Order: sequence, then structure tokens, then C-alpha cells
Amino acid sequence: MVARIVALFVLLFWLPTFTSSSSLSVCIVGSGIGGSSVAHFLREYASPSASISIRVFERRGVVGGRMARVAVGGESFEAGGAILHPKNYYALNYTRLSGLKIRWPNATSASDGRDDDGDFGIWDGKSFIFKTWRVSSKLPVVDKIVSFANKGLLFWRYGFSLIRMDNFVQRTVNNFLKYYESTESRPVFETVDEMLKWAGLYDLTGHNLEEELISIGLSPLLIRELITIITRINYGQSVSISGLAGAVSLAGSGGDLWSVEGGNWQMAAGLINRSNVDLHLREAIQSISNHGNYYELNSSEGNSYKCEVAVVAIPLDEVDICFDPPLSIPPRKLQHTHATFVRGLLDPAYFGLSSVEEIPELVSTIEDPGIPFLSISVLKRHDEKEVTYKVFSREAMVDTLLDQIFSVRKDTIHIDWGAYPRYKAPEVFAPFVLDGQHLYYVNAFENAASTIETSAVAAENVARLILSRHFGHVPSKRSGSESSTVDAGLHLEL
Repeated sequence: MVARIVALFVLLFWLPTFTSSSSLSVCIVGSGIGGSSVAHFLREYASPSASISIRVFERRGVVGGRMARVAVGGESFEAGGAILHPKNYYALNYTRLSGLKIRWPNATSASDGRDDDGDFGIWDGKSFIFKTWRVSSKLPVVDKIVSFANKGLLFWRYGFSLIRMDNFVQRTVNNFLKYYESTESRPVFETVDEMLKWAGLYDLTGHNLEEELISIGLSPLLIRELITIITRINYGQSVSISGLAGAVSLAGSGGDLWSVEGGNWQMAAGLINRSNVDLHLREAIQSISNHGNYYELNSSEGNSYKCEVAVVAIPLDEVDICFDPPLSIPPRKLQHTHATFVRGLLDPAYFGLSSVEEIPELVSTIEDPGIPFLSISVLKRHDEKEVTYKVFSREAMVDTLLDQIFSVRKDTIHIDWGAYPRYKAPEVFAPFVLDGQHLYYVNAFENAASTIETSAVAAENVARLILSRHFGHVPSKRSGSESSTVDAGLHLEL
């Protein structure tokens, strides 16, 4: 009789514990690539027997976060994250899993906001100190000759420093590729520091880019001109940014860069559609409270939600979310980049030229406080008298300034992006686990480098971290899953 009572007692108290450990409720704040990737990888890595419910909250009316489009004169262009590297394997997987089309360089379809093979010039505020050649031709052989000649021009100006720069970038990319290794051999990381040290990337966050490049023998001219214009375009900052962010920026200036036809935001949409989530659009989270065994999220719509795990997948730097108890994370400022889209025509007189045809497809700039913009690039040439341009600047481009730069302005769209952290070495990182319990922060990794792919890599780690801490074992990718097949094909390149 006593044995039966003991057995019944154990069963009653053991059964609820078993049930709770095989289920999980997750709330994700943000539907950009970070938030959508967390949802995707939770589904990808969870045991088939686990019951996981996922809510995703997005304050805007469309998913995608900083992967956004803008309409200019009835046509759509990338306004946020526009380009991807050929070795951004998670992004490639997302695109293929969602049945999206990749737009590679030289695509003949409508422009998505980039012109990969156009000429470029370096503007010092008074004149172009360097320009590549542009020849209008439909013959591939002519394009190859011009491309080869432009490489010769670059080598003539910067010499063997170009090779040393490329080696520096390739070493960094090869280290980053460790994050695609098998889940059986790759740890789950609780901090960004651990994650970077494991891949051999941490030291690059301790010095600025200029120091790193000088230490490997790059010429001052290359650093002052070509490398500076790349960091200004990609991160709106100078070569004083941390070394890892700088290396990622340089990698994003190489060849074979790609995008998704119709907009990169579709990757986030595809992941959310595949991940069986409860999506809440136009609903911002205003507070997150820790109640011990669950979190309570209160929204702008007056709703309250409870979940065992809360994931913040937006930068906390400029949002007003109240945490209870309060959090303490390293202070960080965002670098604002103003993207101004203009459909019209540049004024050649502003650049000291006699015709619009002489203005390069990409007008890049050196670091000089007197230059009011970071870059001006051609998005699409409609005809000889009408072009759509994208202007990057650190400050808003007022109409009086735009009227000096453009002779014609039919449409003008202004966007102010809190685009990425303001990088400063040595970088200090917020934790992935904000409260030591079950409140996670994907964007802690952005202090290393902020891109679509780095957000996906951080999200993959956070998803594995959530599952391992909740279920008590390190999850691995389920064999036979659809994305496992894609990964296997991609990893042959590695």
C-alpha cells in the first residue's frame, strides 16, 4: 500500500515536469533577418517531439526590419541592406528554401538598387582624384577588356598593397566560415566574446582598421582613398572603425555580390512563413517583465503576452522598451545613415565637369568634413535626361544642398536609418543572455559587424542556445531536413 502511494506521488509530481520540458513558448521582438532566423532555427533544431509555440512582433506593417524597399517614381529599390557576399551561406539557403530568385551581377532584369560594373570616381570635394574607365558596349569582350584595364589602373595607383589587402580580407572570411561547420563540432556560445575567440576573430575587435592595415604593410594612399571610401559607403564611418567591422566592409566590396529579386526583405518573409509563427504586425512591444518562470510582454495595442523565453531581435539603442527588473548593458550609439533617393539628373557643373556623361556611376568620397555626402550612386538610367540615384550622407540632405548637386529633381525620398553601431575599438559586447535566465539578445553580435549574414549567424547560435538551455542538451540539425540538404551542397565549396 505504501509503495503504491509513493509511486502515485512520484507520478503526479514527475508528469508535469516532463510535460513542461518538452514544450516551449517563445516571443520574438523584431521580424528582421535576426528575428526571422531565430524562428527558423528553432524549428530546424528542435526535436520532433518538442512542442514549440512562437510569436513574432513587428512594429511596422511589413516584415524585414532594415531590409526594406523604397518606391521612387513608381519603381522599387533597396533602401536598407542591399548586397550579399557569395559566401553568405545562410542567406543563400534562405533564398533557395523560400523559392526566391537570386540577382547576380550583370543581371538584365530591372535594377534592384545596384550597378555592379559601373565606373567609379573618388571625389575630394573639388575634383575627381581618381576615375576608372567606362565604355558603353553590348559586347562581352569589350567589357572584359575595360574591366582588365581598370584593374590595371588600380594597381598602377596602389601597387602590391591591393594584394595584401585582399589577403587580409580572405583570412577574415576564412575564419568566419568556421560558423558554418557541423553542429556536432561547433559549440554553442553564451557570449559574443567566446564566439569570436573560437573563430579567431576576436583580436580584430581590439584595434581599429587603420592600425590593422598599417601593421600588415598597406600603403597610406590606399588606406586614405580606396579603403576609406569603402568604409564610408558600407558603414558611414572612417577607417577608425574596429578591425573586424572594417574587414567585413572590405569583403562587401568584392565581386559576385548578389541580392534577391524583388527585395531582400523576402528572405525574412519566407522564413516566417515556413516557421509556423503567430505574427503580430503593427504591434510594438513596450515592456518585458520577468516573473520568474515566465515573461510578460505588453504591447502598444494594450495586449499582454506570456512566454517562457523572450528574444530581442532589434537594436536596443534607440527603442523605448521598459525591462523589469532593469537591465544593464554596455552603452552603444548607432551610426545614422541618411539615404536620399532622387529621380532626376546630377549637375555636372557641381563636379567641375561639362556633361552628365562624365560623372561616374559611383561618386565616392574621402574623409573630409567639407564634403556633404558619403557617396552618390546610379540605381537606374531611365533615359538620357532621367536617372534614379541614391545618396548616402551622415546628415540629412536639405533641399538647398540637393538643388546645388542636381540640375533636375522630379522625385526625392528621404530615409534616416539607425543602420549599424558606431564602431570603436576595443569593442565591448552585450551578452546574448541579458538577464542570466531566458531573455536573449541577438543584436549583441552587431558590435562585431552588422550585416544580413552576421545577424543570421548570431540568430543561429541564439536558437541553439535557447534549446540547449531549456531542454538540457545541445541540439544538432535533424538529418533529412530540407535545409540540411541545401547546406550539404553549399559546404562542398568549403
